[in-house]
Amino acid sequence: MARTPEDRGSHAPAPDADDGAPAGPVRVPIDGTLDLHAFDPAEVGELVPEWMEACREAGLHELRIVHGKGTGSLARSVAAILSRSPLVESFRTAGEDGGGWGAVLVTLRR
Repeated sequence: MARTPEDRGSHAPAPDADDGAPAGPVRVPIDGTLDLHAFDPAEVGELVPEWMEACREAGLHELRIVHGKGTGSLARSVAAILSRSPLVESFRTAGEDGGGWGAVLVTLRR
């Protein structure tokens, strides 16, 4: 069974877990902002398109994806995904008030 964007996420140990076992997936809200810090980079290629589709279905067309500043490899991966997606009308680096070069603003086609 495939996980939905709402079900994807990092696993946080239960507060009383002593073996470090994951408690379960963290739900991703469909609110127009996706923070990739909580995800394994290997999930991004599937997660971002699914999340954008869920946003579009929810009537959201102006999105923000936070990928962080780091080495830039995740930013390049996200840009590649966005440039290939038929859902995307345009995307650009966020302004300083929206994360600067650690985030990207996406406009989906209507």
